[in-house]
Amino acid sequence: MRFDYLKHVTGGLDRHAVLNELMAAYGRDVWNYAFFYTRSREMADDISQDVFVKVYQQLYEFRGQSSIKTWLLAITRNTARDVLRSAWFRRVSLFGVFRPDSQQTSPSAERESFEKLVTEEIWGTVLKLPQKLREVLLLNSHYGLSMQEMADMLQVSIGTVKSRLHRARAAVNRSLAKEAQLTGEEEWT
Repeated sequence: MRFDYLKHVTGGLDRHAVLNELMAAYGRDVWNYAFFYTRSREMADDISQDVFVKVYQQLYEFRGQSSIKTWLLAITRNTARDVLRSAWFRRVSLFGVFRPDSQQTSPSAERESFEKLVTEEIWGTVLKLPQKLREVLLLNSHYGLSMQEMADMLQVSIGTVKSRLHRARAAVNRSLAKEAQLTGEEEWT
């Protein structure tokens, strides 16, 4: 393999160059495995980033007991497991709608199905927004960009970004509340 030399390196290597090579060669594999493990694109993005940060920090600790790909996937698996086990993940839920059941060790098929339907409904609503509103909502919610970063990227004022973000959130809330009224469900707050 082309990364066999890593097991003999103890220092003095350009970590940035090696990291770029590893990301190019195995980045998609790491992301796919994280997605497979979590079934969440957002979490797969975060986990992949964390994996390569760990690889950068631990590059000189690679002992060559396995292939580089196996090592990366092991780090990915452990990182994904840590995220799923974390107290933060268990407490945080989609828009505050769901609260974990402390007596249940794993969600029932009915609950998983319900959560999937709710997620699809929310994304369906977001995707129906006009592009300008959808764009700021995704940049803020998914990518975590600040108001200034969004304004710079979109080449508009911060006030415009704030206005669009407010209108996007209000439109999603209105749509979900309207849907809840039509189906007799509890209102989204």
